[in-house]
Amino acid sequence: MYDKEIVLNEVNFKAIRSSGSGGQHVNKVSSKIELTFDLANSLAFSENKKDRLLIKLEHRLTKEGVLILQCGESRSQHKNKDIVIKRLFSLIDAALIIPKKRIKTKIPKSVIRKRLKNKRNLSEKKASRKKPDID
Repeated sequence: MYDKEIVLNEVNFKAIRSSGSGGQHVNKVSSKIELTFDLANSLAFSENKKDRLLIKLEHRLTKEGVLILQCGESRSQHKNKDIVIKRLFSLIDAALIIPKKRIKTKIPKSVIRKRLKNKRNLSEKKASRKKPDID
């Protein structure tokens, strides 16, 4: 599909301080990882795949076509880096999947017969609840 090594070479990482509570240690350590990937200028994808990615990931991209992902789940910078790389590849893989077109199928006659029988049964049940017509 695409070369993951080229994608990894084009990715930029930046370590930043994690947000939220964490005690004394949190204010000294930059364990959160921010990944930036310039999808618009990437050499890892053909033009067709690049167009598909730009369409599928448009709500996640900046105006310049840069994908930005962050991970601060773990206290370890290395674990966060691994997690954010996995997220990047799962996003790319999901966007490149072309869904199969649905093939319309004919409704089986037995299903039609069953539906009509159920309708008839329900109709008879409701008709039997009416008061008899005395003329």
